[in-house]
Amino acid sequence: MSPVTFLAVVLCTVILFPKLTYAGELAGISKTCQSRSTGTTSLCSHLIEPSGYPCSEHSTKTKDGYLLGLQRVSSSIGKLRGAKGPPVLLLHGLFMDFWDWSWQELALFDLAEMIRYVNAITNSKVFVVGHSQGTIMSLAAFTQPEIVKMVAAAALLCPISYLDHITTPFVRDMVFMHLDGIMVDLGFHQLNFKSDFGTRMMDMMCDSNVDCGDLLASITGKNCCFNSSRVEYYLDNEPHPSSAKNLQHLFQMIRKGTFAKYDYGLIKNLKIYGQLKAPNFDLSHIPASLPIWMGYGGNDALADMKDVQRTIKELQSNPDMLYLENYGHIDFLLSIYAKRDVYDNMISFFRSYGNHGSASS
Repeated sequence: MSPVTFLAVVLCTVILFPKLTYAGELAGISKTCQSRSTGTTSLCSHLIEPSGYPCSEHSTKTKDGYLLGLQRVSSSIGKLRGAKGPPVLLLHGLFMDFWDWSWQELALFDLAEMIRYVNAITNSKVFVVGHSQGTIMSLAAFTQPEIVKMVAAAALLCPISYLDHITTPFVRDMVFMHLDGIMVDLGFHQLNFKSDFGTRMMDMMCDSNVDCGDLLASITGKNCCFNSSRVEYYLDNEPHPSSAKNLQHLFQMIRKGTFAKYDYGLIKNLKIYGQLKAPNFDLSHIPASLPIWMGYGGNDALADMKDVQRTIKELQSNPDMLYLENYGHIDFLLSIYAKRDVYDNMISFFRSYGNHGSASS
């Protein structure tokens, strides 16, 4: 039986770095101002329907007043046999986000509302699939009882809650240069690699010790099975701009070795959080009853094995693990062997939980 998926892709978030989608019927998300997205092209008409998949547009509002546009994607016509599967929310990573928020708001407002909306529409708990920054958001959200009670199970590709062992030269150089602070001081609200500033920054990075002949590997680590002939197609749609605040939040994680809320500084922390330090997200608050599957690779320079192991140790549960020694960060999404190596295993994990009942039971 093909699972139907409510694919929720939030167009205004960022990729480390990928973000959100929801399956069982796939849903894709975009935000409008009050929207965090500036795009006007429908995901359904632009990318999904031309590939032969039925798609419908949905919208909902977050608690902080932003509109989320969701795309509900079903199995292609003629391929769905038997009953529909449960809803699955897919979360992408970095470089699809704007303005004054970070992954903290994306987790506690956006993801929370997407899960609530999907649950309300389907009357079913949600399977969550996240990659990279999508796993940061998921793990943070799952520490909140009112959110996790609507989740049936989660599959986390390249799981991240800690970043202090990343080995990517490109990101390490940006952290060392305090690029995030420079952008804020200069009044930039977003990082857009296709802008004049982004282009100059890339030129500067490539003139240092970063091998821009293999820029993808410099950012993510060596990918074994990525189809390089598709790069131009991907670059037609990526990377989207990212919020400067989101970039700064990620760099705080790298510098401090913490999985915590955004650090505003002592005085503003006291005003916002009621304490001098930004509060940590406590992974031990994720219920042991939540089934979790994780896939990670030996060549991933972003989701380093040491950081993944630290995440696992702080969880109450023992997640199902898939380790692929030759896989890098992008392989888990775009490897030509991903179905055989990753997705079949992940789908078997979800199928083992079968019907999962209503979202709040």
